[in-house]
Amino acid sequence: MRLMYLIVVIFVLSLNLRPSITSIGPLLDVIKTDLGMSSGIVSLLTTLPVLCMGVFALLSIQLSNRVGIEKSLFIAMALILVATLARGFLSSSWLLLATSLISGIGIGIAGPLISGFIKLHFPGSLGVASVYSVSLVIGAALATTFSIPLFHLLNDSWQWSLGFWGVLALLGAVFMLPLLTKGKQIQTGGMPSLKITNKRVYLFMLFFGCMSAMFYSITAWLAPVAQSMGMSAAQSGLVLTLFTVIQIPVSFLLPIVVGRKGNRKRWLLLCAVSELIGVALLLGHMSVWAATVFLGMGAGGLFPLALLLPLGEASTPEEATSWSAQTQFGGYLIGSTGPFVIGLTLDIFDNSYTPALVAMMAVLVILICTVWKIEQKKQLELSQ
Repeated sequence: MRLMYLIVVIFVLSLNLRPSITSIGPLLDVIKTDLGMSSGIVSLLTTLPVLCMGVFALLSIQLSNRVGIEKSLFIAMALILVATLARGFLSSSWLLLATSLISGIGIGIAGPLISGFIKLHFPGSLGVASVYSVSLVIGAALATTFSIPLFHLLNDSWQWSLGFWGVLALLGAVFMLPLLTKGKQIQTGGMPSLKITNKRVYLFMLFFGCMSAMFYSITAWLAPVAQSMGMSAAQSGLVLTLFTVIQIPVSFLLPIVVGRKGNRKRWLLLCAVSELIGVALLLGHMSVWAATVFLGMGAGGLFPLALLLPLGEASTPEEATSWSAQTQFGGYLIGSTGPFVIGLTLDIFDNSYTPALVAMMAVLVILICTVWKIEQKKQLELSQ
């Protein structure tokens, strides 16, 4: 019974790591028009939280050392809750950007600690990481699917449509409460450390960075790209929903398949190539729906496998937290540039998406090369 409760906790916590970001995408044009923001500035609504997710991933180690994993996760949920609910009362672009900053801090703290939480409570069953990854995708899917319906339901208020997702953070905080009094009893003797001497961590950072740059760029700009190709706002919202929904079965099943049969390299490359095909279809002004299917399958596989990379290197909860924190620190710093670069190219090239899509293809080529290098170094280490 306790194990089932812990799995539910992982599910609910992970559910909160994307809605404050992905709820922005469907409403991007509405927010941009209402607040008079440029494409570059409005892209910061996605860029800032991703940047914070990188910077504050390292803070998660210090916070965990001071108060423990459980209390740190509760603090993270509280930050996401306050930032998200505050959006329901805002009419200033700068205050809206501030909420993105605060929610990003909460997400940055929670991300690596959930990996440590999994390693702590399920040391011999990394398949539980699939609960982590699929919950992330479900959270993203809920936010992208219902942001527009909530907007209309709540008297065309984008503020309350964004603020609604604070309910999930409240749920996450409530689920953590029973664990707070037991935190000292289940903590291990070691302490997570920032020191990792294995240079493979830099390859993990680059891989995570390219993967997240693609994911958040697609999340923020796929709907506007679809509209630029002749789709209505409602249709573009469905495109974004399709992108997230496709990821659910892929993100759940692929870690299980890789865990049982191995051959991680093949699946990483297949997912990266799938995204490459999706971007190429958009670049060629072909079917948006077909492009979205390929993008969704690629993103759905890359993220859970990215989460498993540091977990596979770790032998203790402290190492899992450290590897995950450093991977996400560098990765999200790189990834945060994705949405901003796209917004910047739109301002520079008169709202043409062609340069942005070309840049995305270049990122995917780097991603494929990084996967090849990671697996090559792994084989060398195993042979020594």
